Amino acid sequence: MSKEYAIAQLWIGGNLSYMEQLCAVSFRDAGHHVKMYTYGDVGNIPDGIEICDANEIMPLGTVIAHKRTGSPAPQADKWRYNMLAKTDDQIWADTDAYCVKQFTTPNGHFHGWESAHHINNGVVGLPSDSATLEGLIDFTSDEYAVPDWFSEDLKAEMRAKKEAGDPVHVGEQSWGVWGPQALTHFLHKTGEHKYAMPIEALFPISFKQRRMMLKPNMDLSHRITDNTLSIHFWGRRMRMRIIERENGEPHPDSLIGKLIKKHGIVPSDAPLPKSNPHKPKEPQMIPGTSIPVVTNADRAGRGGVNLTDIADEMHLDQGSQKHRFTELYHMLFQPMRLRALEFVLLGLGGREAVERQESQTLAMWLKYLTKAKITAIDPDKFPKAKDKRVKLMQCSFDTREAIAKATKKLEKLDVVLDDASHASHHQQYAFAELFPKLKSGGLYIVEDLRFQPKDLETSGFPKTSGLFQGYIGEGGFVHPDEALQDDLNAMRADISGCFIFQAKYHRQRRDQILVVHKR
Repeated sequence: MSKEYAIAQLWIGGNLSYMEQLCAVSFRDAGHHVKMYTYGDVGNIPDGIEICDANEIMPLGTVIAHKRTGSPAPQADKWRYNMLAKTDDQIWADTDAYCVKQFTTPNGHFHGWESAHHINNGVVGLPSDSATLEGLIDFTSDEYAVPDWFSEDLKAEMRAKKEAGDPVHVGEQSWGVWGPQALTHFLHKTGEHKYAMPIEALFPISFKQRRMMLKPNMDLSHRITDNTLSIHFWGRRMRMRIIERENGEPHPDSLIGKLIKKHGIVPSDAPLPKSNPHKPKEPQMIPGTSIPVVTNADRAGRGGVNLTDIADEMHLDQGSQKHRFTELYHMLFQPMRLRALEFVLLGLGGREAVERQESQTLAMWLKYLTKAKITAIDPDKFPKAKDKRVKLMQCSFDTREAIAKATKKLEKLDVVLDDASHASHHQQYAFAELFPKLKSGGLYIVEDLRFQPKDLETSGFPKTSGLFQGYIGEGGFVHPDEALQDDLNAMRADISGCFIFQAKYHRQRRDQILVVHKR
């Protein structure tokens, strides 16, 4: 007979929302004994869930938090490893893990691949005598430990800081350093990664694919299979998305909406908090100083119309809360903001986004560029735009011929902004066809250079960032497609400037935005 395992969860902060309730009752309804460990009183814990004192596993002390997000994730990581070491009949589950089928394990190992490179600790079971568990507990006992899996340069830098009396705290290190990063490292070090289950078992819908769970009537049978035991909801980001784009509750015909109904959860009884309950309420200071952080509220009302303010009001990821693209765009476009620009936007976020009038990016540009005419091009076909300044055009980016045919009548453009599929060949085909259509002084911009969807990439094509870095460094374009190489090099005399900006404009981060200026 298989051993019965209880499910252990930890909640640090305010009351549970309906999302945490849903996850807790999913385990209860699957037949598990669920233990919700808390430090102090927590409201909205569903019936049938045992409330336990988290101090029994590990005294709280000072919460170890991730500084950028305010999340107590490092604290929860450390706590779960100590819990597993002290019990032999409990499996850890994050409060954003939904149970599809009851968890069982013949050997105490219960963990799974999140991707081809990481084993996630959002759901994890390890036998108390596991060498991996021993390594994790030892590693997380030092809040200033230097991760062995970091690059040699970074390790050397961190060790030098530690020796100089200025060690790097775990809260200042990369997200997940005590979580998936550490678990993956120690499982491989001990050879216990052989017990990890495939992606479809515990993390069938990835972080990048999380929005699928909010789309009405989305067929997810190719991801959630008979082998799926759990679904991860990617809590903080999912809650933000539901608040900002779904008016606080998921569509009843979405996956999450259907699961809420299945388990009898009433969202209005435990609404999502509109702010991060883990974020400090007092003014934040720049780490290591007494200098307060400048907030959007501090900036409000200063100066003229600002594109970043508009993006932040619309909760767009191009604004200050995530990518910060708009800070650059405002500098580029502010002098021409009131001109009757010919603006081409590649990519609208898919048919559903436009039909549900959620193409907020388009709305942002209309509000900022008050006289611009915007041609929005996407592979999907859309009904006629309601705004007379917008023209919607269908176009596949798979071939240069398709782009040339669809855009034949476009000419004398001021700006082209590529925020479409992000596939390398799509970006390069579009540039080859549309850069020649720019006026003198025109701008060609490509977003998201650091992310190319693997299912769309074409073998042999260079990344767009590498292609243009080569041009910047060597003065020419080198490409395996000889015709494309010839056409790109023929354009060089028309390029006034070519600039690549890294993510959030930090020099050490990956390439993110390309801006090419036409002579």
